[in-house]
Amino acid sequence: MSKSSAKAPAYSTVEVRARRFPTGHEEDDLVAVEEPLEIRIGGEPVAVTMRTPGHDEELALGFCLTEGLAPVAARVPDDLAVNAIDVEASGFDPERLRRHFYTSSSCGVCGKGAIEAVRVASQRVESALRLSQALAAALPDRLLSAQRAFAATGGLHATGLFTASGELACVREDVGRHNAMDKVVGWAFLAGLVPLSEHVLCVSGRLSFELVQKAAVAGCPVLVAVGAPSSLAIEVADDRGLTLCGFVREGRLTVYTEPCRITG
Repeated sequence: MSKSSAKAPAYSTVEVRARRFPTGHEEDDLVAVEEPLEIRIGGEPVAVTMRTPGHDEELALGFCLTEGLAPVAARVPDDLAVNAIDVEASGFDPERLRRHFYTSSSCGVCGKGAIEAVRVASQRVESALRLSQALAAALPDRLLSAQRAFAATGGLHATGLFTASGELACVREDVGRHNAMDKVVGWAFLAGLVPLSEHVLCVSGRLSFELVQKAAVAGCPVLVAVGAPSSLAIEVADDRGLTLCGFVREGRLTVYTEPCRITG
């Protein structure tokens, strides 16, 4: 893995001093930046997420969209607060969000007020998209080749949005896998591509319940990952009609739900 920062966005990495063993030599190293972002709606704080700076408007829009909050636009708040984004959301009900949940880079959404608050309502994904086995298996490598900050630090997750022909439309990296997904969904929202019925999402790590739910809310029919899915991720994918592909490595993949979308 290269530690060169030549291609990594400046805001995503920071240089630190480290001692390497067994030689004991000290040298400069690059690590991924992690900072809090406060997401506000109409000036009212609704969530804090630990993220890698950059594409904050996309992150806030994607977060709100996948939490069922019907965002319209996002911008730097009027008070110009650092690490804060204000979202305009139609029909926003502040009482519905009194739980003021907290999200972290490691585990996603934590501390919601009730178990039922974890699930976000979304329609079953309807799409005629079909993807060849060979193309699906190639997506993680195509995503990896576009991960500039990961190449420099080794410390970031990524989500890529691909067309049905395998063209990379958008890639975002973040210390939080759910943040990387939200940034891509936010980009797609701004581009007018949601619902993502003709696209494929690919993630660099494992498949959690939260990632599947976000893909479902965005209307994406196929979710591909290098890692393994959890039992709840499979359950949600089956319920929402997503094709879930895990362990996509070295030309192989395992399809857990809706295998009809993957052709031989």
